[in-house]
Amino acid sequence: MKTMEQTVNLWPLIGIAAIVVGFILRFNPVLVVIVAGIITGLAALMPLDVILEKLGEGFINTRNLPLILLLPLAVIGLLERHGLKERAQAWIAKIKSATAGRLLIVYLFVREATAAMGLTSLGGHPQMVRPLLAPMAEGATESRYGELPERVRHRLRAMSAATDNVGLFFGEDIFVAFGAIIFMHNFMLESGGIQTEPLHIALWGIPTAIFAFLIHAFRLYRMDKQLTAELSKLNQAALQAKGAGK
Repeated sequence: MKTMEQTVNLWPLIGIAAIVVGFILRFNPVLVVIVAGIITGLAALMPLDVILEKLGEGFINTRNLPLILLLPLAVIGLLERHGLKERAQAWIAKIKSATAGRLLIVYLFVREATAAMGLTSLGGHPQMVRPLLAPMAEGATESRYGELPERVRHRLRAMSAATDNVGLFFGEDIFVAFGAIIFMHNFMLESGGIQTEPLHIALWGIPTAIFAFLIHAFRLYRMDKQLTAELSKLNQAALQAKGAGK
């Protein structure tokens, strides 16, 4: 019996390299995606008319995407203009036990849990971190230590964004219908003949998500300790300088 070996054509993956190079060189994103699609199609030996047909179908299927992306940004912008940040800071300042680290740990848990259920759009940098989460972290710290240096504000904003990233990245790996899980399932089945269930792949993401939560929660706890030491020292130095001035 003759064994037939299936060769996998890896040349279509050059489209990914085209996207990376295009984004690094800061070309127009739409142009980069179109060119990458054409390159991928040609590498897969698809006729040009079929490539253009697929690009057209993709455009038709996502024609409402700009509205979906821009409408929430417009709403968030209006809310910010009418004092969303200030109200968030004032509200969190009323909770005496709140600290930036504790607030971000709670958000990390909620973000990871909702992402695991496929609700990835509930958070995000433009709709959650910038208008709400970062101002609340600043407000909680400011209510304890007074006016914050700019470097501390930037650190809190960066950690707020990092918390959202960690929660989303490791939480969505548990969602069985997540694209990466489906890709891994198809890749193992087609390339190696390994029969797996997407649910099993998703379940193996749970230990990683738990460890990611514990590690980042520890980082946030340590951040609270560092801010306490740093800002208490600054406030003490300011009081001494004020007393010496008198």
